[in-house]
Order: sequence, then C-alpha cells, then structure tokens
Amino acid sequence: MNDFAITIEGLEKYYGSFKALHGVNLKVKRGEILGFLGPNGAGKTTTIRCILDHIRPQKGSIKVFGMNPQAKPHVVHQFTGYLPGELRLEDNFRVEQQLRYFSQLRGNQLEWSFVEELAKRLHLDLSRTIKNLSSGNKQKVGIVQALMHKPDLLLLDEPTAGLDPLMQQEVYRLLREAQSAGTTVFFSSHILSEVETLAERVAIIRDGVIIEKSTPNQLTRMAIRRVKISFLEPTDMAFFQAIDGVTGVSSRNGEEVIIQVEGDLDRLIKTLAAHPVKDLETTSHSLEEIFLKYYESDQEEGR
Repeated sequence: MNDFAITIEGLEKYYGSFKALHGVNLKVKRGEILGFLGPNGAGKTTTIRCILDHIRPQKGSIKVFGMNPQAKPHVVHQFTGYLPGELRLEDNFRVEQQLRYFSQLRGNQLEWSFVEELAKRLHLDLSRTIKNLSSGNKQKVGIVQALMHKPDLLLLDEPTAGLDPLMQQEVYRLLREAQSAGTTVFFSSHILSEVETLAERVAIIRDGVIIEKSTPNQLTRMAIRRVKISFLEPTDMAFFQAIDGVTGVSSRNGEEVIIQVEGDLDRLIKTLAAHPVKDLETTSHSLEEIFLKYYESDQEEGR
C-alpha cells in the first residue's frame, strides 16, 4: 500500500503571464495532519484546487492515494471532504436543507445523526436560514459538510476563518478525532499559532515555492517576538546586547525597554531574573514579518 495520501511533483500553474506555482514538490503521509502554511497569495489555494482537479496545472503530477485526480476526479471527490476558502451556499435554504442537499450530492450515504452531532458541537442551529447566518456560522456549515461523510482525506482551506477562539478549539478537536479514525488532514493557514497547535508536520509556501518542510517545534526557530519590559528602577541596557537572539533594543529612561527576540525566550527570562522587573509584555510578529526576516537571512547568507 502507498504510504502517501498525496504526492505532488513539479507542479506549475500559470494564470496568463502570472506564475502562481513554481514547481511544487510535496508528499502528505497517510493519517497525518499537515499544515500548509504561507502568507495570503502564496499559492495555498491554487495547490488545493489542483489536487481536486478544479483547475489543471501546466506541468507536474498529482496522485491522491495513488490515483490521478485528472483521470478519476469523481472517485477522488467521493472520499474527500473539501472546505474551500469561499464556500457558496444557497441563501434561502435552511441549514438543514443545505446539508441534506450536500448529502444528496454524495448519494445520501451518511448517518444523519452524525450531522446532528457535529452541528451540536459547533453550536450550529440547523433551523436557521443561511442568509441570516453570520460569517462564522456559515463557516461552521462548511466544516460540517466537509466532515459529515467521514472522508479518508480532508482538504481544508483556512478552516477556522471567522470562528471565535472557543469554536477554533472545537474544530481542532474534531480534526484530531477524524485523524484518530484514519483520516488524512491537509489544511492551509496563514496563522502560525494554528499550525503549531494542530499540525504534526508543516510545509511552508511563499510565492509559489515550498521553502521549508519541518515540524511545528522547528518553526520556533523562525519565531520573532517583540518584548516590552518595564523595570522598577533605571537599568543599564547594555546587558541585552549579550543575549543571543536579541536585536533592536530601544529604551526610555532605562525604565522601559522594547526589544526584538528571535527564537525562544528562555535565555532572556533567565537574564531578567537578576533585575527588578515590573512588567513584561510579548507580541508575536505577523507571519508576513517572519517570512520577510527569514528571506533577509537567506539573502545575507548568499552575499
């Protein structure tokens, strides 16, 4: 049996003169949760749509459980649950009507009690009309339709977009349960913390190129944080310069300092223990900033 749910080799996709994918190579193991991480416009959605044969690449090959989706798209769709970034729903349908419609498209080969269980866990009212739902509740409809037939493969494009933190955690639980039942989960995101929380492996795409394949723990090497420290009394800022990973030190009267830290905060915290700290505040940089820093380092090494 093939050990990979998805195998992508040399994938290239053009939209006119614009090259969206530049030879993507990626393998997704059976039964794993893989996070497809990258800033908006990096090529995440294009890759997913190629996997489903919604669009066709100019070059490269794709296999889904050993099958070519271009040759057997209907078979691939049968065992795949797909949540697009922009799911189209019928405004005048009630949620139950919409989900029963999706069930009919799949031949009514699912347990409706499982649909009701998913809706209950996501606090989704099946009697509501689609046009009266918030964007978050419409996202829940999309999540339910992707999961309700217990697929072998889940392809999810930004699955928690528009959900509050509690619902995000419930979606994470649902995806882990699906994985425990044997489902392979491939989800795209531009949220670093989401991928770190959920994924076992991560593929990072930028400008249509896979630039990194790693585990979430390894992503911490790319983490950049802005740290604001308030001291109880004026403190010499010189000691910061000796701490590995610390850059961009700025202070105000020696009582407040703002620094940038790459990697974990362990060494900084241990150093601060010897000083009278009043308050400490950390803010993670956006993923876009992390990528920019990552590429600046690559360019400097190549000079």
